[in-house]
Amino acid sequence: MANPMSAGSFLDALRDEGLVVVQVGDWRDHNRNHKGPWGPVHGVMIHHTVTKGSARTVDICRKGYSGLPGPLCHGVITKDGRVHLVGYGRANHAGLGDDDVLRAVIAERELPADNEANTDGNRYFYGFECENMGDGEDPWPPEQIEAIVRAATAICRHHGWNERSVFRHLDWQPGKVDPRGPGLDWADIERRVAKRLGSKPSTTPRPTPSRPVIDLSKLRRAAETNPQMKGTPVTYDGVRIWEAALVDEGLLAKRRLDGHFGWDTKDATSQWQERCGYRGRQPGQAADGIPGLDTATRLGAKHGFDVIA
Repeated sequence: MANPMSAGSFLDALRDEGLVVVQVGDWRDHNRNHKGPWGPVHGVMIHHTVTKGSARTVDICRKGYSGLPGPLCHGVITKDGRVHLVGYGRANHAGLGDDDVLRAVIAERELPADNEANTDGNRYFYGFECENMGDGEDPWPPEQIEAIVRAATAICRHHGWNERSVFRHLDWQPGKVDPRGPGLDWADIERRVAKRLGSKPSTTPRPTPSRPVIDLSKLRRAAETNPQMKGTPVTYDGVRIWEAALVDEGLLAKRRLDGHFGWDTKDATSQWQERCGYRGRQPGQAADGIPGLDTATRLGAKHGFDVIA
């Protein structure tokens, strides 16, 4: 069990690793601690932001957006390699993830495939958001990669962790694809963290996760039946993948990522259909909140899942 380091120790650890650190506003006291505990801490999670422009990226990560208040991480690593501290304490960055992955991170062993969203990651992990569009085409500059390595190393060094305590959002939460893009080689990042820590890198590379798959017929059935059901039953696990993408689009509140295709998920789906150019929210119309092949495929292409009809 590891208690979170103090804000001052966090700042010192980053600077001691040779990072250029920018302190943003009241970052030491900016957190979501009123929503639940932070700690014990067990690892470092790396994300991409799906944003462009350092100033805008830092501002969003500090303040959050509709449905997801900030801070969205502890530090923002911009493309120039600077680390901007925007919050400290509980932050809205990890969300619900797989308890099997948590146990593997604690044990510093190879991670299993993440197939559940049943554990609060905001409590257990440090989080760094990295400026990148997340479209698989936006490149990662060497300065930014080096900053990721050094920031992760700083935290691991303080807690006595090895490189297996550093992992990606996609390793934690089903449906996530971040971080990704040209210039980012996760196995190389792990090796470099291990080297800086003075330990021998693991000889077992993390497997490249397969893309999640949504069965459109099952998703449509959930959209047609779930809103009328009592409570929030989960009738198809693929709904979580769908909802995660809608959360990333800013259309669905993160607290609604529960696997139940309720009215909020249906409304968010209608908004996505309208973004795709469809109109009409009445039953049977093109933006009625029941996923179709075109809009589902387009959401999957953007957020890293495949659709089978």
